[in-house]
Amino acid sequence: MSDPLLVLDHVTVRAGGRALVEDVSLSLPRGQLVALIGPNGAGKTTLIRAILGLIRHEGRIEVRGRVGYVPQHLQYDRGLPMTVLEFMALSLQRLPVALGVTRAATKRVLELLELVGAQKLARARLGGLSGGELQRVMLAGAMQNRPELLLLDEPAAGVDIEGEATFHDLIARQVRDLGVTVVLVSHDLSVVSEITDHVICLNRRLMCEGNARDLLTAETIARVFGGHKAVYGHAHGHDHTHHHNHGNHRHD
Repeated sequence: MSDPLLVLDHVTVRAGGRALVEDVSLSLPRGQLVALIGPNGAGKTTLIRAILGLIRHEGRIEVRGRVGYVPQHLQYDRGLPMTVLEFMALSLQRLPVALGVTRAATKRVLELLELVGAQKLARARLGGLSGGELQRVMLAGAMQNRPELLLLDEPAAGVDIEGEATFHDLIARQVRDLGVTVVLVSHDLSVVSEITDHVICLNRRLMCEGNARDLLTAETIARVFGGHKAVYGHAHGHDHTHHHNHGNHRHD
């Protein structure tokens, strides 16, 4: 790979004397939609947090570009009398939004919302958004610094199937139109097989990596997920390796 965007070199993350992620090495190219899959407790969120520089790690992590991030959940007080415009302007202007949103910040927020087809939400109250609408706002915010690498930690958790499909279409558009490399943490292998170019299989260690359609076989799934379940999330009408599991999502 001539110019990888992300390089991990023997990356290990420990907590309490235990390795949450162990000896992971890989390189990711530019302009691809990459799925990071693995069972609960496999270290997926831990690896994302290490890439973001939020936790200590052993080994080398090199990101050759700007990074955007969409967490699984946004923690905020739903009772806050704040609009989407005001929320997004918080990081775009020095003037406190309580004193008003500047013309420049308003223009930039509307541009970002337009990227995800959500201009109409600018004046909506943040606490009144549906799960799918909040997804779009979070994705728009993550695009603020024009990232080359966008990290999404199960952003569709808790959203209905129709909203999830729409959101994944939006993600694919960022890759296609803007050349962004997206790393999507997902439990839903049916979605992964449909929309991603590349897959990383993690179960504390790197189990496999490569073309999604080539790797997502029943044999690989059994090896990565331990043989006891094939898919977390929704079934989308694919073959017999795809099963329902509607348990609660949890962080690694």
